[in-house]
Amino acid sequence: MIFQRNQGRRLTLWITMMLTAAASSIAWAQPSEYRLGPDSQFNPAVPHGMVTHHVFTAPATSLFAGTRRDYWVYVPQQYSPTKPACLMVFQDGGGYVSTNGSFRAPIVFDNLIARGEMPVTVGVFINPGVLPSALGTNALPRYNRSYEYDALGDRYARFLAEEFLPEVRKSVAFTDDPNGRAIAGASSGAIAAFTAAWERPDLFRRVFSTIGTYVGLRGGNAYPILIRKTEPKPLRVFLQDGSNDQNIYGGNWWIANLDMHSALEFSGYELEKAWGTGGHDSKQAGSIFPDALRWLWKNYPAPVKAGEGSRQPLTREVLAAGESWSAVTTETTGRVRQLWADQDGTVMAETTHGLLRLDDSPGMPLTGSEARRLKRVFATPTAASATRADGHAYRLDPAKRKLSHQPPSGRLQHHNLTGLEMPTSLCLSPDQTLLYVADRHRQLITSFQVGRDGTPTLEQPYFHLHLPDDADGSGVGGLCVDTAGRLYAATPMGIQVFDQAGRVNGIIAPPQRLTNIQGLTFGGPTRDELYLLAEGRVWRRKVQTRGVFPAATPILPAPPRL
Repeated sequence: MIFQRNQGRRLTLWITMMLTAAASSIAWAQPSEYRLGPDSQFNPAVPHGMVTHHVFTAPATSLFAGTRRDYWVYVPQQYSPTKPACLMVFQDGGGYVSTNGSFRAPIVFDNLIARGEMPVTVGVFINPGVLPSALGTNALPRYNRSYEYDALGDRYARFLAEEFLPEVRKSVAFTDDPNGRAIAGASSGAIAAFTAAWERPDLFRRVFSTIGTYVGLRGGNAYPILIRKTEPKPLRVFLQDGSNDQNIYGGNWWIANLDMHSALEFSGYELEKAWGTGGHDSKQAGSIFPDALRWLWKNYPAPVKAGEGSRQPLTREVLAAGESWSAVTTETTGRVRQLWADQDGTVMAETTHGLLRLDDSPGMPLTGSEARRLKRVFATPTAASATRADGHAYRLDPAKRKLSHQPPSGRLQHHNLTGLEMPTSLCLSPDQTLLYVADRHRQLITSFQVGRDGTPTLEQPYFHLHLPDDADGSGVGGLCVDTAGRLYAATPMGIQVFDQAGRVNGIIAPPQRLTNIQGLTFGGPTRDELYLLAEGRVWRRKVQTRGVFPAATPILPAPPRL
């Protein structure tokens, strides 16, 4: 730990003054009923925890290189180093750790822990980073608050997990179980807290969000739609806001929080709210803080549940209850290069050690004539090839940006893919009249019509993918379809599931953080298992829908709901 210097004190004071001024300038007059109750008052009869103050300076290799930030650690008197405590992390920590502000977190923790209304919990109160000026006091530093807090993506969560919390852990023990971890914040700190849990539910499961900035400052307005479409995550979320919260260029905070609540409720999250008439301040939030903590930790250590009562099409029509991803291959089989399923639903993989039949983990090696035959048939990446029941075959050449069409009889035809940068995947519609081509760098998946002669025509960018906030492309690495006509596209965000009209209806969570997607197929005797190839490994997940083998008899799905 690096103790604070005078420059750090000045920077922290400056940030606090600016944040306070901003809040007061946009807040409406507050109702008098938002008062702090007895749980927020110092009680000499209960054990009192200890608060220590520190400074964290990020190295040049950090995700937030060179930044400095103050933080405080609260350790309850009931803490024992032999029994790791629960953990709660507060953004804009200086506002929470104060014992004469709106939240007075150390006092509230003392009172609730003493009565057993929340578990023994270490509180970590962290301020946003500041990059000091290279010219000293003659120039402004770079203030990282919006960059760290308002942005979507996993950068801030990774900073907490990989850099900051390991530093805190040098002096205090806390649990690795995400069910025993909570995270909190107000305004931009609220969206930062939600984003950390959303991106990394393996780190945090309980979220306290007040006057949350779920608006268009750095893309936070996308959350309500992503929540409605993404496979529910095991999160418990408490939302607070007031009807007189700010309404500025980035959006309307009150409406945004109502939209967040509606989306979380729709998707079956454990959810509570406290709506009021206040503005962009912490008066109401401070008054309900003890009750919010009781709700966040109620029934602990019972685990937080995911998606109970969800109304998502994804959970109702595609995902199988109680099923999740499981690894198929092990390191002994080598890295997998290609993945495909035959007409019987048997999934095969080409690895650095040879061919495998993936009926069971870790897979059965194929040798002899069968292996030689399969190598000839699948000589190119199978995510980039498909064959119709009538024998028309299609292959992609990503390097040359060409689509090849081989009729059952006749000459091989080549089609230039204008506008595509890195075409990686293709598949046929269930009725085999449309050919879908995905490009790793484009947001739209292209649809071609393929008539009786099999020639791809009438190209149209059609299926609209969701992209991560910092993505330079879609990263699509595999396509397949089911008997209902849905298209499944494997991306780093997850398996994006489209209806026939080209709209994402759901996003199946990936098995882990992925960057290099290499294949996707349905397999199993009834084709009710999704197989995903990424990072040279294969995962499998049972679903309630059925996949289509492209060379089988065409299937006519029901028309889409337009």
